[in-house]
Amino acid sequence: MTKYAHFKPSMYLSYFSLAEAPFSIAPDPRYLYMSESHQEALAHLLYGVNGGGGFVLLTGEVGAGKTTVCRCLLEQIPDSCDVAYIFNPRQSVEELLSTICAEFGIAHPSGNTSVKVYVDCINAYLLDAHAKGRHTVLIIDEAQNLSADVLEQMRLLTNLETSQRKLLQIILLGQSELAVMLARPELRQLAQRIIARYHLGPLSRQEVAAYVRHRLEVSGTQRQLFPDALISPLYRLSGGIPRIINVLCDRSLLGAYVQGKERVDRATLMQAAREVFNKPASQPRSIMGPLLAGLLACIALVAGVLYLPNTQPPAPTKSEAKTEAARPVVALPPPPVIPANLEWPAAEPRSNSKVMAYAALFRAWGTDYQGEDVCLQAKALGLRCRSTRGGLEELRQLNRPAVLLMNDNKRQEFYATLMRLDDKSATFTIGKETTIVALGALAEQWSGHYTILWRMPPVTHHQIQMGDRGADVEWLSKQLAQLHGKEPENTTDPVFDEAMMRQVKQFQLVQGLTPDGTVGSQTMMRLSSAADLTAPKLSREQRAK
Repeated sequence: MTKYAHFKPSMYLSYFSLAEAPFSIAPDPRYLYMSESHQEALAHLLYGVNGGGGFVLLTGEVGAGKTTVCRCLLEQIPDSCDVAYIFNPRQSVEELLSTICAEFGIAHPSGNTSVKVYVDCINAYLLDAHAKGRHTVLIIDEAQNLSADVLEQMRLLTNLETSQRKLLQIILLGQSELAVMLARPELRQLAQRIIARYHLGPLSRQEVAAYVRHRLEVSGTQRQLFPDALISPLYRLSGGIPRIINVLCDRSLLGAYVQGKERVDRATLMQAAREVFNKPASQPRSIMGPLLAGLLACIALVAGVLYLPNTQPPAPTKSEAKTEAARPVVALPPPPVIPANLEWPAAEPRSNSKVMAYAALFRAWGTDYQGEDVCLQAKALGLRCRSTRGGLEELRQLNRPAVLLMNDNKRQEFYATLMRLDDKSATFTIGKETTIVALGALAEQWSGHYTILWRMPPVTHHQIQMGDRGADVEWLSKQLAQLHGKEPENTTDPVFDEAMMRQVKQFQLVQGLTPDGTVGSQTMMRLSSAADLTAPKLSREQRAK
């Protein structure tokens, strides 16, 4: 399968009259399909968030859609909730407490390593939030990677309470082994504090059919590219796991395109499955074979035309020969060697990678990293930081340098700063070195976790919505006008009306956000980044918005 890895889904889009790839594995909210089990999982999470503290547990197999449900949860959490999302829980107790402080913006002594000091700072923050009528929610993804010591510390955090209620709600997302781990005798106290739990299972056969139909419709076609007869084998091959469905369907559409078929048939689906699961048939033949043969035939034809006898160019005239002789011969430099993967420099201690990566990130913004809490230092500079997980397309849209958590060939972690992102390669600062790597290699090494900085907009509310007016709406009006190359309307008291809401929805749609017309934190960040002409950029040419 890897032999034909350079063939992309974009090759079949126009062939099937699709606006975009319908089975991308990127978590695009526009393609969200909420099955009955996904809706039940979301209901359990919402119940837990609105409960009186403790733990909420959501487990499921890899690719079952836990992240999708979590994204829906974040969109529906009330404005009175403060949420922190931790995506890299493979940390010590001290590191995780420090990360919690960073996510909530909790001040703590620089260089502190005392668990008690961290807990005291978190407790003071939770009491203050409770006094202001706010609810604090901590979401930990990939929680199966938490150690027993860290889980016990998380349990102790839920002891923070007033006489009426717990002060912290913790949501654990993880694979099936998380539930097994929590059944251990030494974790029984934590298990007793789980107020809501749900295991997200695979899609049913009927849901697989609805899932495929939904994604095709969103991508712009009503055509039945996967006949009803293929749903049962697709269900059996994928086990009802959405991510595997996406990979199989994408590969099948590419195979149908290569073979010139109007839709996917059983033979194409089965060949796609053999390639995806790396299970060759008795006489393996890639679905890319016909296309490759055609390309080779074209190359042979062109080569034959170029090298036909008696088609030599005319001999140069005397003046042309004299000019050629006078022209100096310039040796072309060899093409740059792009490494196959990223590696941490042997001359630098790997333990310095995080500090050096953030130092490069702050340098890109024209300042020095003081070795302090990243978010606190960013806030002091009028910036905000965001640590989350996503994909390359998301980084392209944000168009800002980012610190990425990487893995080398030995699965050892290190941090690198993404400085440039082109169509085929990415430029990194790793330690003190600058390295360019192909995007294919990057995909194999990047964990999906990243941290970016962005300029804080001059707004006073966390959300701007229909009917609002005042300074926040004035800022929004200027941002939208700048994106379209227009002058903002000269009004003394602008109002968030239907026309402005349509502009917001269009911007959200282009950015891959849920087009709800409300300017929340995600939309606000994208607007601020898109219109900030002085900030450092990944791409020299700002992508069209």
